[in-house]
Amino acid sequence: MRTTQYGKDSVIKTTVICTAIIAAGIWHHSAGGAAISAAGALYIAFTLYFYRDPERSAPGDANAIIAPADGKVLLVRTVDHPLTGQPSTLVSIFMSPFNVHVNRIPVDGRVTHRSYHPGKFLMAFDHRSMTDNERMEIGIDSRFGPLWFCQVSGFLARRIVCRLEQGDTVTAGNRFGMIKFGSRVDIVLPGTAAASVAVGDKTVAGETVIARAKGF
Repeated sequence: MRTTQYGKDSVIKTTVICTAIIAAGIWHHSAGGAAISAAGALYIAFTLYFYRDPERSAPGDANAIIAPADGKVLLVRTVDHPLTGQPSTLVSIFMSPFNVHVNRIPVDGRVTHRSYHPGKFLMAFDHRSMTDNERMEIGIDSRFGPLWFCQVSGFLARRIVCRLEQGDTVTAGNRFGMIKFGSRVDIVLPGTAAASVAVGDKTVAGETVIARAKGF
């Protein structure tokens, strides 16, 4: 399985350091040394697993809005949002450290907003994290209307990667970044779209349809 381009530096550094640890453990010729070597090997394996980047196929549905993240739906509720208007629908997806953390574009369109906000590192499943945590906000103008989504850091996350720039033309299902370790992605759907997921549902970035546009 391929490793995401957003984590190659981390994978290389981890592999170099852990290889040295493994060699030191082997050289020690003891039970403690064997344990150290095993720990180094396990950390390399976890790092490769965490930065995995499987291929995904977007659904062939012109009216679909697809999940930007792997994870579990924490929240689906009606909101009034300054970009998408009223009524809009908020869908929040929690990403555990064991989910694929590469994020994908939810809908075709053009990036109209990109804004980074430093902040706290509350647990990602704490709904206060939506406004208090470090986050990257992105707005897309789509044929269904404006759509907003946000990469939110979690308790363990300390780096958000976003390769989008204002003015970019984007395609649903394409990779655009990642959040390292436990985190969440919040997406606000315009009133033209009806959510097709519920709290507790599992999502697959780039594949799961989380909403469909009405009247298109």
